[in-house]
Amino acid sequence: MDLSADFWNNKYKDNKIGWDLGEISPPLKAYFDQLENKELKILIPGGGNSYEAEYLFNNGFKNIFVVDLSSIALENIKKRILNFPESQLLHTNFFDLEDTFDLVIEQTFFCALNPILRSKYASKMHSVLKPKGKLVGLLFDAILNDDHPPFGGNKKEYLTYFEPHFTIDIFTKCYNSFHNRNKMEFFIKFIKKDN
Repeated sequence: MDLSADFWNNKYKDNKIGWDLGEISPPLKAYFDQLENKELKILIPGGGNSYEAEYLFNNGFKNIFVVDLSSIALENIKKRILNFPESQLLHTNFFDLEDTFDLVIEQTFFCALNPILRSKYASKMHSVLKPKGKLVGLLFDAILNDDHPPFGGNKKEYLTYFEPHFTIDIFTKCYNSFHNRNKMEFFIKFIKKDN
């Protein structure tokens, strides 16, 4: 299964970006709106066009980092958010990151990875978060595809990856999903364990 930078760049070139809502996801907007600490260091992995980064940036959060394999996605952010610091657009593989963050936002990155990487994802998330750091966002509560992204799953499966590394603070059916994802998402808030 080829999920390389070329694979993702071609998705943007061909405009086959069905995961892209064209705006911030409502559950994430609701979460961001109650954040008070604008100094938080925030990572959005597999951020794509990252309307989440745009919303945060425009609301006074300046310590936001977007990582993506697709140079096209990162260029799109540069064109749309003119003052966004280029040094915070990371054209690299999430698994190669060595920095740490207070908060990581999950928005269609987990489901885009080859499912064999899910345990590695949970472990890497633990390592990129600072002590008591949080992984917050959305996971699909649906079967979806088995031969190409997005890859779905269920709560029981997801917990096998995350429980060793995180305290599960919130893991609930999403009540305010974007209309085309209604009843298909979990909202999660996981807190890094000290292990």
